[in-house]
Amino acid sequence: MTKTKDLVKAIIKGIQEKKGQGIVVADLNGIDGTICSYFVICQGNSPMQVQAITDSVEETARLEVQEKPVRIVGQENALWVAMDYTDVMVHIFVPDMREYYHLEDLWEDAHLERVPDLD
Repeated sequence: MTKTKDLVKAIIKGIQEKKGQGIVVADLNGIDGTICSYFVICQGNSPMQVQAITDSVEETARLEVQEKPVRIVGQENALWVAMDYTDVMVHIFVPDMREYYHLEDLWEDAHLERVPDLD
């Protein structure tokens, strides 16, 4: 589990390096029917920033914990990008898409950690 937590930390760092906002880590451990252990959710202000965050997360995870995503979807329009690291799913939204889907409420039993935005 330590490697998974290190991956989550690297993902958060990658998001923060590109000024991603509203970072929420949903801990799904112990909840039946989940597809992974953690969701990391954040947003960028534009498709360009969403793509920059995606690239930063991918690079930071590769360099810091030697992890590559199994799959990345949504880069065509970069309104909602999902990165699958098997045990961790990363969701990067533009604000209106995040508000529409509101993944934070998907798993009501999950412990949610809100990471403060960097100035």
